[in-house]
Amino acid sequence: MNIITTTPPRTDGPGTRERPSREEAEAAIRTLLLWAGDDPEREGLRDTPSRVARAYREFFVGYDTDPVAVLERTFEETDGYDEIVLLRDIRLESTCEHHMAPIIGRVHVAYLPHRRVVGISKLARVVDAYAKRLQIQEKLTAQIANTIQDVLEPRGVAVVIEAAHQCMTTRGVHKPGVTMVTSRMLGAFRDNAATRRELLAMIGNRGSTILSE
Repeated sequence: MNIITTTPPRTDGPGTRERPSREEAEAAIRTLLLWAGDDPEREGLRDTPSRVARAYREFFVGYDTDPVAVLERTFEETDGYDEIVLLRDIRLESTCEHHMAPIIGRVHVAYLPHRRVVGISKLARVVDAYAKRLQIQEKLTAQIANTIQDVLEPRGVAVVIEAAHQCMTTRGVHKPGVTMVTSRMLGAFRDNAATRRELLAMIGNRGSTILSE
């Protein structure tokens, strides 16, 4: 088996601002607790700043992940396989950059190989690398598709995201049960209607079940 490694430039790395210390982060969380109207020194909240700081490192681990590097290891030995590769129903957990509220849903990622393929777990890792940051769904959809296109150079890439935004369901207009759908089609998926229809048939009508699990 021939393995190819490439070193393309980063497409969307983390910012260059220095990260505050853990102590500074916990102090900011205490301030927010006071702003909410509670007492950060009471028993139930005494360890909350530490817990929230740890949770934030988990929520936003994508800032420490290079999505291009995730895709660098590819495989040539495919016996000429050139049909759609689809990873369906990837769990999405992200955070709205406007209100820092959860975005929960599913991502479908597909590509048409051209000479090489990548391990399917790497596609899910690319989703997480971008999702585990402050996001808007439209940008997230484009980032995933553009990175796969740039690194793998396939004949086409498609990304479809279906998600519920808690900034809409738990505040503001308070509209639960609403799902936002975005898509990014590149190459053959954009230019060839038959290929696009084949992909959408493979994904299926999943909007009614996406959040029921």
